[in-house]
Amino acid sequence: MPESKIQNPDSKIPPPIPPMLAKLTEAIPDGPGWLYEPKWDGFRCIVFFDGEGAPYLQSRDLKPLGRYFPELVEGLRAGLPGPAVLDGEVVIMGAKGLEFETLQLRLHPAESRVKMLSQQTPAAFVAFDMLSEGGDDLMKTPFGERRARLERAFERAKPPAYLTPCTDSAETARDWFERFEGAGFDGVIAKRTSDAYQPGKRAMAKIKHLRTADCVVGGFRWNKGEEGKSVGSLLLGLYGEDGVFHHVGHTSSFSAQEKRDLVAFLAPYLTEDEGESFGTGRTPGAPSRWTSGKDVSWMRIRPELVCEVSFDYLQGLRFRHAATFKRWRHDKPPEDCRFDQFEAAVPYELMRVFEED
Repeated sequence: MPESKIQNPDSKIPPPIPPMLAKLTEAIPDGPGWLYEPKWDGFRCIVFFDGEGAPYLQSRDLKPLGRYFPELVEGLRAGLPGPAVLDGEVVIMGAKGLEFETLQLRLHPAESRVKMLSQQTPAAFVAFDMLSEGGDDLMKTPFGERRARLERAFERAKPPAYLTPCTDSAETARDWFERFEGAGFDGVIAKRTSDAYQPGKRAMAKIKHLRTADCVVGGFRWNKGEEGKSVGSLLLGLYGEDGVFHHVGHTSSFSAQEKRDLVAFLAPYLTEDEGESFGTGRTPGAPSRWTSGKDVSWMRIRPELVCEVSFDYLQGLRFRHAATFKRWRHDKPPEDCRFDQFEAAVPYELMRVFEED
């Protein structure tokens, strides 16, 4: 599958451009000079479009993304109103909300499979910033002005191109933070209207849903190069309704000294019995195309230790990102650590998000 190319090599801001990033913030900032957006759960993408040829899609890590989303390359060519460089998110909008797991399936080496999935689960591009329009470099233009130009441009845009909702009301942003979770969003982004676009810098604020869970430690991985001397991460598990123990994620939020202390602390729980710990349920060591070339070995321990962790997002039956260790829960029986401790977000019809702007 040929990669889309930029048709105007003399563009003032050709690819690649490191995307501007966000810094985790505890609360939604309030006061004048802020604009707020829902935090989309997809693949970050910068789109370069000359108004005529095939758009070029760049990933967060500066690589071409178009080969995995051929329907977007063609769709954006017809759906975007004119020459522009746009920052946004590639998402898949399912019947129940954003589907990140379905999106991940698109990163497949086989062109035939990508083509099939592009027809079965087509993706969309949601724009939230404009870096260039009609040849004008807007990188140093304040965000408030960039947003106004983006809104005017998207009056003529068509799907699969969408414009993210935006508000200057912190109260509305707090409402979005709660309601939009049911559509698969995991928080709110806050941007200063006076800020220029700052590639690669954490110049925005992100406020994410943070929750706690009590998990059972079913194993651990050594620190690479310090095997036997330092623990790299604890492997976390939960029990299903049928009593089967499943791996759900890991935590590695310990200091160097704490990681060394964990070696002696965990030693009495070590076991080689495959009937204990992860075994009949989902395990942490199954190789896949995502772990190719990585050491996925782990040490098995008896599932007797319970710890409380904080996490931001539950993706299916796994933590989307690494959890943060909070404390040991020696007072809680391991068998009480089940999936039913999670409250499901109230479903919110995804397309209603665009009606909120």
